[in-house]
Amino acid sequence: MRSVPWWTLLSSGCAPVLLAGGWVVAADMEGSAYDPATQTISVLAAYGAEGFWVMTGALLALGACHLLTAWGLRPAALAGRVALAAGGVTAFVVALLPAPSSGGSLTHGSVAVVGFVLLAAWPVLAAVRDGGAPWGLRPAPALAATAMMGIGAVWFLVEINRQGPAGVAERLVTCMQSVWPFVVVASCLARRENGTPAR
Repeated sequence: MRSVPWWTLLSSGCAPVLLAGGWVVAADMEGSAYDPATQTISVLAAYGAEGFWVMTGALLALGACHLLTAWGLRPAALAGRVALAAGGVTAFVVALLPAPSSGGSLTHGSVAVVGFVLLAAWPVLAAVRDGGAPWGLRPAPALAATAMMGIGAVWFLVEINRQGPAGVAERLVTCMQSVWPFVVVASCLARRENGTPAR
């Protein structure tokens, strides 16, 4: 199995930190007008929002992290790497096509849905049916990760349609989606450190 370069630990580890840090700082800049429980991250990146530049920067950085991680995650199946990279590209597009401050946008929402699907599907697409595969690339954990992200995405869609705690649901899903690449990379590096030969 091919080895994973050390810098993928950095790119995958920075993704959740940059995303969460972006929404925390942007929400703080927005003040009491923003309710993180019911309002989405897109509201923070909308034109006219106080923290627009912070959240937009965080989304662009998130996309770059996913692209770098996909590039370096050589033991993963190609379909999964492509899905992770495409998820990174959708983060760029979401940042560059923000929702208007007055409300939702079909274009922005459509790109966000594509991103959710790609980032939920990549774990199972990246799985390797090899008994010696790192834990994060084995079919059972990968399928569990995809299932959890899918359930979280459905919860988000339900809450946004009934005007419930959509912000909580979205943050849970995006956290899972941004943390899983780090889990996979860490499992690959741990396997290498345990003496499994790299090819």
